[in-house]
Amino acid sequence: MTIRACVVTISSAAVLLFAASACSKPSSSDKPPPPLNPRADSLESGFGTMDRLVDAAKKEGALTVVGLPGGWVGYKDIIARFSDKYGIKVTSIVPEASSKQEIDTAARLKGTNQAPDVFDLTLEVAVANAKLFAPYRVTGWADIPDEAKEQRGRWFAAYGGYMSIGYDPRKVPAPASYGALVRPGTIVALPGDPRRVASAFSAVMAASLGNGLPDAARGVDLFARLKKGGMLGRPDQATAVVDWDFMNAARAASGRGAAAWRVTIPKNEVLASYYMQAISAGAPHPAAARLWEEFLLSDEGQNLFLKAYARPARMEAMEMRDTLDGDAAARLPEASGDPVIINIPEQDQAKSYITAHWAKMVG
Repeated sequence: MTIRACVVTISSAAVLLFAASACSKPSSSDKPPPPLNPRADSLESGFGTMDRLVDAAKKEGALTVVGLPGGWVGYKDIIARFSDKYGIKVTSIVPEASSKQEIDTAARLKGTNQAPDVFDLTLEVAVANAKLFAPYRVTGWADIPDEAKEQRGRWFAAYGGYMSIGYDPRKVPAPASYGALVRPGTIVALPGDPRRVASAFSAVMAASLGNGLPDAARGVDLFARLKKGGMLGRPDQATAVVDWDFMNAARAASGRGAAAWRVTIPKNEVLASYYMQAISAGAPHPAAARLWEEFLLSDEGQNLFLKAYARPARMEAMEMRDTLDGDAAARLPEASGDPVIINIPEQDQAKSYITAHWAKMVG
């Protein structure tokens, strides 16, 4: 609508005033904010603005996290940054808990103010316990890959990684494949028992890949051969460790023998996995829980994961918008080939096989 369509005979000054008040549509800032709802399923529906979410979270003043060891994907720095930025006290309970133990801890503390507000879980555990989580779609929801989020927002990825081989180049050549680990003089280690530790299970499954397809029998057979040849040992004695790239890369950069540690991701044997975030349906600090997830999925939070060598869930979108920390991204271990993500049915089948065969084949 032009000014001339609104008026014909009044002065130009009056025209401008009238046009601003009568012809223009009300701005979105004139829209009243929604009633405050700390348990809403989005920033817009529960708070309206980030400032209102921050205010509500500050009034709660506390957040309880579970299963977040400081050396895992930079969580020590992430927690400190969140606490300093918003003035919220973060209490970390059972930091070494597995995903299943996080759920068990929440059940034990249910109904108390010490219960965890948020979770960091493997896909399998997140899917199995979705009914325990509150739906919440963070502001960057559209940037999270579809395969890494539940439609309603009950769980969603914040970061992930690729399985890799960390090795001592003074003692072994760079392994071109997982099969190349079967080499006299090599001592290979896993980050735990694959029947109990998620990262160790993923290590066996990375070694199981053939033409992009997982086969648990192939992975177990590789480690059985290593065991038979006296080449399977503990991480502290190993010349090669199969683990997530963010763990191996952090070791290489730690200053503790960094010159003697390298990281490689075998070509066309790229196993990928995301770790899922979830908010407890009964979170004692619901606004702080939602602010925590907004922070983790913000550009700032995603780049903090990246600095710890984890691969942000919003990485592709941030790269397109030029908000990704390019220097940190350049330090990630190089990978070639399409990443493979093992779905839940494949995981269930593989775990059944490993449970049945690991002890008698590997011990």
